[in-house]
Amino acid sequence: MERLILCGGGHVSLEVAYMAARLEFEIIVIDDREEFANQVRFPMAAQVLCMPFLEALDQLGAGPTDYFVILTRGHAYDGKCLEHILQKDYAYVGMIGSRVKVAAVMKQMQEAGFSRGQLAGVHTPIGLSIGAQTPAEIAISILGEIIQERSRKGPDAVPPPDVPGVLVTITKKSGSAPRGVGTWMHVHPDGHTEGTIGGGAVEYQAKLDAAALWNSQETTGQKCYDLSHAAAELGMVCGGKIQVQFEVKHRTE
Repeated sequence: MERLILCGGGHVSLEVAYMAARLEFEIIVIDDREEFANQVRFPMAAQVLCMPFLEALDQLGAGPTDYFVILTRGHAYDGKCLEHILQKDYAYVGMIGSRVKVAAVMKQMQEAGFSRGQLAGVHTPIGLSIGAQTPAEIAISILGEIIQERSRKGPDAVPPPDVPGVLVTITKKSGSAPRGVGTWMHVHPDGHTEGTIGGGAVEYQAKLDAAALWNSQETTGQKCYDLSHAAAELGMVCGGKIQVQFEVKHRTE
């Protein structure tokens, strides 16, 4: 699962965490202030680390499916976090701040030896330009940018988990089905899922079909789901069809 690592536990960070909880990220919050870094404040977070930022970043490590959002209380902390993250592998890094503050941090990074190419990949000021003002609006702009970046990377950017269950992968698509070829959902033996093939009634049926396959003697299967019927019943004009491949993973006989 992709990790969303929030450097800072302030008001914007809290709004980002609440909204990101619906986007299938593993949320991790870092802050060195106990009143801002605790599980009561961030109940949706998988981890809340109350410790110095660099110590926490060292502990967490980094990889190609990690999204870093820098929202600390000052540009000195922002700069330290950014310098540390730029030395790692990551999917996304963004930093909040005014243009003056951003320029100062970028100058600091150049003096630290980072190239223009490295710094060009930093999303700062963070978020889509939608005129956001309140913490909630800023959170929407940040997550919109992250969604845009995740979509650009495509479904292959995050491999499915290599654990017991049934892997459901879209192999063909027609019409206006919401998810493209290569998108996957992993259905665990207890019924919980990772990933999505589009949600709604079709995904629910796919989960039932995956459970039936898991409990059978078969190891693979294919299904075609017609989204048009469900859309027509709701008076919608969207629809389409998807063909999916089912594959049992690590079932012990």
